Amino acid sequence: MADRFDCDERKDAENRRKHGVLTDEFMKKRIRYSDEPIGPVEIVPDFLPPPEELAREDDGVKVTLALSRRSVDFFKAEAQRQNCSYQRMIRRLVDSYAARYSAGSRSGR
Repeated sequence: MADRFDCDERKDAENRRKHGVLTDEFMKKRIRYSDEPIGPVEIVPDFLPPPEELAREDDGVKVTLALSRRSVDFFKAEAQRQNCSYQRMIRRLVDSYAARYSAGSRSGR
């Protein structure tokens, strides 16, 4: 009786050819799974936000804004270092400025 995790060798070879994998170099050792107990399990708290929060879009308003070349170059370089969008960085900067100075205190302190 074949193990329920074994695959069809002919189909496997056909798929490797189809996707350009010419050798078994990366798949020499097969993993055999079993129904044995895993061992002690640690339950971690759910730390991910709900899907509604992930899909939510901000109330964005498109504006045309002229910035100095020096500022744009700075944000582009930082964004590349942080692997994110420079426009997003500028938007967050403006959002944090607005939140700080509109949260009741005119002085921002």
